[in-house]
Amino acid sequence: MCYFYVFIRIHRLLVFKTKYMKRLSLRHPLLLAAFTGIVFIISCNKFENTPISSAEVDTNIPQYFAGADETYNAQIHLGRVLFYDKNLSVNNSVSCASCHKQALAFADNTAFSTGFENRLTKRNSMAIQNITSPMISIDSSPLFWDGREPDLNSLIAKPIANHIEMGITDFDQLLKKLNSLSYYRPILDKAYGIGSTLSLEGMSTSMTQFILMFQTLHSRFDEAQVGGGSLNALELRGQLLFNTTYNCVSCHNPMPGMYQSSGFHNIGLESSIQDKGRMDVTGNSSDEGLFRAPDLHNVALTAPYMHDGRFNSLDEVLSHYSHGIQENKNLSHVLRNNDGSALKMNITAEDRKALIAFLNSMTDYQMVSNPLLSNPFK
Repeated sequence: MCYFYVFIRIHRLLVFKTKYMKRLSLRHPLLLAAFTGIVFIISCNKFENTPISSAEVDTNIPQYFAGADETYNAQIHLGRVLFYDKNLSVNNSVSCASCHKQALAFADNTAFSTGFENRLTKRNSMAIQNITSPMISIDSSPLFWDGREPDLNSLIAKPIANHIEMGITDFDQLLKKLNSLSYYRPILDKAYGIGSTLSLEGMSTSMTQFILMFQTLHSRFDEAQVGGGSLNALELRGQLLFNTTYNCVSCHNPMPGMYQSSGFHNIGLESSIQDKGRMDVTGNSSDEGLFRAPDLHNVALTAPYMHDGRFNSLDEVLSHYSHGIQENKNLSHVLRNNDGSALKMNITAEDRKALIAFLNSMTDYQMVSNPLLSNPFK
């Protein structure tokens, strides 16, 4: 409502300006200056807040882990509430869950997500799942598309402070705001002790504990891998094509449990690279256009695909690998022919059907509907 009103006011003022600017400049130069200032003030009032959320939260602590004590479960519950709380943004309009939706494997269904001022993010929101605990990390690949964060603990504050996503510039003020919200009091008492207050460390720890619960353990693929089920004939054919004929496994190595990324790759999305990717972090020209290979669990739910959301379906992704790989200096060697030219896989219609069936077998419907991972606000 606020943005629509500002747009209408600016539009009317600009019409006035067009018709009467010359007359003002000749007869009333001071009035002209004041008019210009009004337009500037109206158009730049970006911190007009929406009201602080007054929604209720169930403060009863669920049993996230059987056998765990109430303190540990309360810390996870605190992380869950924080993940869904729009009050973490500067104008109380955006939460982590705004861009990472449970039904979509904690990804977003748009190429670029909308931040606190309705501006769009620079990259597609990756699915959050199967992240390795910072305490037992076996994953040598850092997080985000460009790997700019080494682990989950260090990642938590970055979207909150991002000037497009949530806009927080003063974490002391954020903590003061959150500690003033009544629904945090009973959860904090159980999580960190009677009378405790939320700290940046506590916020990061609890949100990390909650996010580590986003594990895909019940897809048909995972159950087949551990002997609890089996894939059908079409899916098995797709798995064979994935692992051998088209060598998808060289960059994506699906397996049960925590995801072990194969690192960063340039897959020939464009001949003239627009987004520098990993190079923005390392400064190395050899990293230009390289992006993190994502986990393919729940991939059927996470369209659009790639760092810029350019492909709307898995079929479009396969079309890229089939005949759309572009030559550029950093194209992965896996996607080159023996003579060094860009590979054309020429994936047949039958093979596409099998590959997509296999990818669909990696959907974990339990994770994306688990009530313990859902929005706790009533």
